[in-house]
Amino acid sequence: MKAIVISQHGGPEVLHYADVPEPLIGANDVLVRVRACALNHLDLWVRRGLPGRAVPFPHIPGSDISGEVAKIGENVKNVRVGEKVLLAPGISCGECPQCIAGRDNFCKDYVLFGSTIHGGYAEFVKSPAVNVIPIPGHLSFEQAAAIPLVFLTAWHMLFGRAHLEPAEEVLVIAAGSGVGSAAVQIAKATGARVIATVGSEAKRAKATEVGAHEVLLHGGEFAREVKKLTKGRGVDVVFEHVGAATWDQSVYSLAHGGRLVTCGATTGFETKINVGYLFARQLSILGSFMGQKSELCAVLELFERGLLKPVIDCVLPLERAAEAHRRLENREQFGKVVLRVP
Repeated sequence: MKAIVISQHGGPEVLHYADVPEPLIGANDVLVRVRACALNHLDLWVRRGLPGRAVPFPHIPGSDISGEVAKIGENVKNVRVGEKVLLAPGISCGECPQCIAGRDNFCKDYVLFGSTIHGGYAEFVKSPAVNVIPIPGHLSFEQAAAIPLVFLTAWHMLFGRAHLEPAEEVLVIAAGSGVGSAAVQIAKATGARVIATVGSEAKRAKATEVGAHEVLLHGGEFAREVKKLTKGRGVDVVFEHVGAATWDQSVYSLAHGGRLVTCGATTGFETKINVGYLFARQLSILGSFMGQKSELCAVLELFERGLLKPVIDCVLPLERAAEAHRRLENREQFGKVVLRVP
């Protein structure tokens, strides 16, 4: 089969379009004919390399996958050959106490497609049957691929961790990203007032289109603007995933008793916080990683009802994966960059 393969860490030039063996499946596995695979910042980190995280080479990236069932193992009963499906991006052992409790993203063996196991930048991918979910409604393969990782992450951050309430105010940092545009939609569907930040004037109107009530630029001291918009109070929840570049302003945007929830640090992991400010204002700083499969099912139900929509920046053919990486790396996108697999 054809696939995008990396054999060493580096820039986009290490992504090679090559022939590789088709995956072999076991009794509880499904072979999916990939039709689309969306990019995430994880793809950039895997390509560049992260200290302490070994990637077995040669490696196929890609966590957000949609396609058709090509083959099923002898024990598989939840899907049939030819069915249009998307894949839950996180794989867990299914047997540990966390998995049994439904907290699969807390499993010690939890891994994402495209991280240390082969992902969806390929014509075929092997998946555990439990990760294979029928595509809801009339979504295209490209739209389906734009959903799983970012909408699951945003849902878990807002509800599983920050416990967002309908009447609250939420600040979504970097609404032009995949996870940011998902968070804006989810928070608005809940009934919350959504203030969003974007990195350029060109992205303001797009952030409004996806549901933001107010849109700010996240360069400079945007916390002051947040306080003005909330009559000096600040927001109940800050949805943070940028890290060092926005961290201080995100913290200062919180109201008394506010919660900051973060799932990433695309501009750097090292930040500081005034501990006195933290306890005096009774703030909560919450970490979040992915989400549970049950939460993805809840997200997909809202797509079925038409309350949420995938946000796609552009669709490129698989062989132009390096171009797609550059677009994401340069922060030129609004929403998801998707690779189409012919």
